Amino acid sequence: MKGLAIDCAVSRLTIAAKNDDYKFISVYDIGMKQSETIVPAIDLAINKAGLNKTDLEYLAITAGPGSFTGLRLAISALKAIEMAFNIPLYGVSSLDAYSYAYKNFSIPVLSAIDANKNKYYAAIYENQEKVLEDNDYDISFIKENIKTYEELLICGPDANKLKEIIIEDNKNIKISTLVFEPNAVESLFEIAEYKILNKESPLKDFDGPIYLRASEAEIKLQENQ
Repeated sequence: MKGLAIDCAVSRLTIAAKNDDYKFISVYDIGMKQSETIVPAIDLAINKAGLNKTDLEYLAITAGPGSFTGLRLAISALKAIEMAFNIPLYGVSSLDAYSYAYKNFSIPVLSAIDANKNKYYAAIYENQEKVLEDNDYDISFIKENIKTYEELLICGPDANKLKEIIIEDNKNIKISTLVFEPNAVESLFEIAEYKILNKESPLKDFDGPIYLRASEAEIKLQENQ
């Protein structure tokens, strides 16, 4: 199949186009410069994959949780393509995308994104089932929910950072991270095509990013009010 996928949950933006068995993947570790990069980066990926926008059969995105700015920019860009060319857009939990490559692991998997303020967006998976739903968790809550495990794999862009934080209080657990993790856009392609095969619905026009907390601007507005 032919698709376009964007991982926009963190400041490192990843954009990929898939032309059947061929994929072109580009990574932009550009922080706050995403707005000036995302549209030409999309065009580049599609062109390098030997495609036109009219060739695309689906779009896929990490729909959140994650960076407020990245999620807004990417979903806006893909919704524009969706509406212009009538291409279905599939949203995938960022935490599901980061953990998908390890779905067959026999040990629990903790998928995590640093949410700042001593919190992490996190979810836990056991035997292909999500046993801790996506949320904005205090580190103390995460420690409490892993204390019965003998082994644990932490994945996601902030896996090593979280490991260093929790390992001191959980020395009885064999906690692992990977030196190199599969790119999340690979998982987005697989998950989206699974959804298509099983006739799952794409995002609706009114569906937006998954935010698990108020933005800094919203918090300041509430404080001023």
